[in-house]
Amino acid sequence: MALENNAAQRTNAARILIVASGVVAALHIWKLPSALPVIQEQLGFSLLVAGVLLGVVQVAGMLGGLLFSLLAELISARWTFITGLTLLIIGSSIGSLSQDATLLIASRILEGAGVVMSAVMGPGIIRMHAPIPRLNQAVGWWAGYMGMATFAGVFATAWYLQYFTWQSWWLILAILTIVPIPLILKIIPPEKTSGFAGVRVAISRITVTASSGRVWLSGFIFGCYTVQWMAVIGFLPSIYQTFGLSPLTGGFLSGLVGGLNAVGAIITGLLLQRGASGKTMLILAFSIMALTSFGTFAFNYPTSLIALQVVLVGLFSLCGAMVPATMTRVAIELAPSGGSTPAAVGLMQQIFNVGNFTGPMLAAWLVTLTGSWNTTWWMTVTFGLLGIGLTLILSRGDSPLQKIHA
Repeated sequence: MALENNAAQRTNAARILIVASGVVAALHIWKLPSALPVIQEQLGFSLLVAGVLLGVVQVAGMLGGLLFSLLAELISARWTFITGLTLLIIGSSIGSLSQDATLLIASRILEGAGVVMSAVMGPGIIRMHAPIPRLNQAVGWWAGYMGMATFAGVFATAWYLQYFTWQSWWLILAILTIVPIPLILKIIPPEKTSGFAGVRVAISRITVTASSGRVWLSGFIFGCYTVQWMAVIGFLPSIYQTFGLSPLTGGFLSGLVGGLNAVGAIITGLLLQRGASGKTMLILAFSIMALTSFGTFAFNYPTSLIALQVVLVGLFSLCGAMVPATMTRVAIELAPSGGSTPAAVGLMQQIFNVGNFTGPMLAAWLVTLTGSWNTTWWMTVTFGLLGIGLTLILSRGDSPLQKIHA
């Protein structure tokens, strides 16, 4: 009995550690939005370059998801996760030295590689340490790591920059990212791998996975969510400043909206655990995102009604979380026979990171073209409808959406 309790405690600790490490990794994405107005003024670049800065952190995810999954097959998911954290430490340190947008963009690409390594490995490691009856719930917590990081990163950055420089904040987060590494080495047991001698087998497993149309389709569904969420939440502190709110108030509200995404993901995990339909969750999420984003951006709200806009964008984030929570759980079931779970997650990462990358730039382009944030709903509603259509296609036949209720 004592051995069983110790094993259960170690398993729980492993899952909690991986989620916490994911939050630390994602902080490097969400340290930028609140700092963006300050950096933009200090380094002197345009709104379009600001959009590039928000999205460029996803470049590594667009290009390296499958490569990172190959690395996991060769050196293990644990060491790939640690490598990702190491890249974040290096990237954030380099970013703190930036005197222009060029070096900062380069450092963001490096940070992006670190975040994606962590994101690709997280679900697989959790699957290894979560008992089947609690798998949906465990994955729901993992799916919430981005929302948790959004709340902590956006608000903490806004508060910190009231007193100190953004460069020192970049260094502090680099130091913070060191903390999980020894804990992972201690708590997460090493995995058996074939090493570099197994390159041919690993490539074969990844090729089998990449040939699956369902993996691609699932990635596109996920991308229909990320293209909206990254654009809206990424620019929210800047939008609130146009209302005349202070950076701290805007940062708090933006962080609160982002944090609701984590709450939604956790609730979705619990609902899936109780047998909720993945298809229904996705259609409902995209529908609510379309309606609330229209309500958020289609009208010119007076400052006295800012609370109403916060409620609408909060619902956008809260209910939108049904997409990443459901699709992250689906990803675990996507690998075909002879395939690889890290490869399935990696390919999905590559596809949906196109949305993360292009979303802020699309929003910035629309605002630059029309001179108003009001047109943002053109983009969000379009991708919401596309997400619903792709969900209906994925749900046909022996759909992976049916396997997540087990």
